[in-house]
Amino acid sequence: MSIAVFSHFDGGNIEVVEAERADEICLRIKPDVGGRHMQWFYFQLCNARDQDCVMQLENAGQVSYTDGFQDYQALASVDQEYWFRVPTEFDGQNLIIRHRPSSDVIYYAYFAPYPLLRHQQLIALALESERVSAECLCTTPDGHAHTLLTIGEEQAGRKKLWITARQHPGETMAEWWVEGFIDRLLDEDDPVSRKLLDQAVVYLVPNMCIDGAVRGHLRCNALGRNLNREWAEPSAEASPEVYYVIEKMKQTGVDFALDVHGDEGLPYNFIAGAEGVPSWNEQRQAQLDAFKNLLAKISPDFQTEQGYSVDEPGSSDLRKNTDFMAETFGSLAMTLEMPFKDSAISPVPETGWSPGRSQVLGRACVDAIWRMLPEL
Repeated sequence: MSIAVFSHFDGGNIEVVEAERADEICLRIKPDVGGRHMQWFYFQLCNARDQDCVMQLENAGQVSYTDGFQDYQALASVDQEYWFRVPTEFDGQNLIIRHRPSSDVIYYAYFAPYPLLRHQQLIALALESERVSAECLCTTPDGHAHTLLTIGEEQAGRKKLWITARQHPGETMAEWWVEGFIDRLLDEDDPVSRKLLDQAVVYLVPNMCIDGAVRGHLRCNALGRNLNREWAEPSAEASPEVYYVIEKMKQTGVDFALDVHGDEGLPYNFIAGAEGVPSWNEQRQAQLDAFKNLLAKISPDFQTEQGYSVDEPGSSDLRKNTDFMAETFGSLAMTLEMPFKDSAISPVPETGWSPGRSQVLGRACVDAIWRMLPEL
């Protein structure tokens, strides 16, 4: 049987150049629509059991974030449930994955995929709770439902907490984080969750860019728009995912905003704030520092020393969610970043940063948000 490589499935991304020999499999990553971004890969390898496979992604040196492939180990899975790291090297141009599969069929990916079916099941399971309602805010360009979950009762005096995830579709750890967050928030035996929902309403968009997720994109929607550069002037035609979320936010108001992402290069969990917005002041800095310090005390996987450089005063980019939210609504707005690699402060070499660890961090954030409520 000849070796075969496939990616024609939900979230799949690879182009086969050559696959005649197990030790000479040549592949290329396909770019997002528009050609500006490229890095996500996800493919199936068949008929290579017990063979020493060498899979070379020959255009890896042309991706959006080449530092994302430095000290990076690709993920593999037989059942698409448990994902483990496999030996990987990057020479500046080629990403080379070396692995001897123990199964006739195996999958490889940049990070553990989060498929559309699981997204739909996530919504269905959340709706089993009487505290949850769902609203389709719009139809995406590819014809998918763009869904908002409202958790808790909308009553006067309750804080309005907005959480958006996976603006960049390849950052699948963001939706794994959502799973853990929702699971904790809807646990009726959890006193923190009960108290939080006594005082606040959570507005949650589990996947901001479903079209890009299904297409196997890294950063863009079906029309080539990077949604995290659309917040200042969103278009109902080109970036409806952002446009209709903002329209809903105008109706509800926003006291707290958390945008959940993944970072290709940095092997840390960290938070980026909105320090560069014109209205930034000492009180807002104190809120941001308080939340980060709370989360660092709650989760050993989170830290405050490493992250993006802090924006200079007046250097904000209101096209980005966090800056837009902070300046438009005057709220505590933050971006949570998780690694594609491993957490350097708490490494688990077999899996690296993983779906399960993302879920646990989502649960931990419930604690941090509840403790911050009096400060919002």
